[in-house]
Amino acid sequence: MGLKGAGKTKLLIELVNKASEDEHGDIVCIEKGAKLRYDIPYQVRLVESSMYEFFGYHFLKGFICGLHSANYDITHIFIDSILRILNTEVDDKLEDFLDWCEGFSERENVKFTITVSADISLATDRIKKYF
Repeated sequence: MGLKGAGKTKLLIELVNKASEDEHGDIVCIEKGAKLRYDIPYQVRLVESSMYEFFGYHFLKGFICGLHSANYDITHIFIDSILRILNTEVDDKLEDFLDWCEGFSERENVKFTITVSADISLATDRIKKYF
């Protein structure tokens, strides 16, 4: 979590590349725009969110469930700039979504790495536990 230009996407790219080398499953990266196309390995499934018109956290949860139900070999889902993808701000729905991801991760053995483009001072205790 951090403001634009804080290096979140650069770190995410490093983590995607490391996961691609180290993990023995399929990796998905959800982004808005095509800025990561040349920065991550071709083996990583890159999902450009504007192709699917994401309309909120419920849609994103359903999308993730659909990805997983179609491919049980997914081991890691990266989401770059979740607030930008959903066109929203930091609120309790973000907290609920992160909690949902934690539960999904435990049930389905899928890791999540999510970047949030917002001032870190907006992070609540529920959000901070995922840092």
